[in-house]
Amino acid sequence: MPVPRGLIGVVHLPPLPGDPGHAPGGGMRDIERRALADAEALAAGGAAALIVENFGSAPFFKGTAGQRLPPHQVAALALLARACKRTSGLPVGVNCLRNDARAAIGIAAAAELDFVRVNVHTGAYLTDQGLIEGEAARTLRYRRALGAEGVAILADVLVKHAAPLVPLAPELAVRECLERGRADAVIVTGAATGAPPARELLEAARRAAGERPVLIGSGLRPELVPALAPLADGAIAGSWLKQGGRLEAPIDPGRVRALAQALAAHLRPATPR
Repeated sequence: MPVPRGLIGVVHLPPLPGDPGHAPGGGMRDIERRALADAEALAAGGAAALIVENFGSAPFFKGTAGQRLPPHQVAALALLARACKRTSGLPVGVNCLRNDARAAIGIAAAAELDFVRVNVHTGAYLTDQGLIEGEAARTLRYRRALGAEGVAILADVLVKHAAPLVPLAPELAVRECLERGRADAVIVTGAATGAPPARELLEAARRAAGERPVLIGSGLRPELVPALAPLADGAIAGSWLKQGGRLEAPIDPGRVRALAQALAAHLRPATPR
């Protein structure tokens, strides 16, 4: 199944109804308006794809068995992601923070999306939500049961805001995610939102992945592209693409264009699959 190459822009949703940060009396209409404006800006700036995530829903549910996303939030994500796809005309994915891969696959199948991001697909990690264990076995079987095998799984390794339960070499994390977890691509991040991955970590991921897709998952900005992009097949970017680089601001098409063009000039060459 195809994995987007180039720039994947993030549509950060504000707090949804029921979230602690949601404004009293606020509804879905303004949330949709903001999401669609960001989707349009990403398309206008030349992004290759976009991903919708419930970034404003912190503190997050784990998303694993026993602590799934609430149904109304899953419904909202499905409606907004489908609207973003119709508006932008781009391939669209969804990330159900913190780690509800089952909800993401269900949303992708129902809304006819193209990919999902899973922060912990294999292994076990200590996070600010507690211990999160990957659910690759459940996720892939659910994808098969829904007939959604065209939905690509982009899976983080050594994901930001987390630490593996036991020391884990990057090469082993990548191989297990791709081979035993059967992910379609791996994502490499820095330690936190807005932090780029270390080149050494990206090099290790590239070696272990071989010709399979590796994506940069955080902190990329144009001045870092020449050093990092030749090791990658694409990049997921959110905060840098916003006006002034401010997390709460809307997407700036000019920034999207600058990063998309830089990536196009420096990404490793596409390989036949």
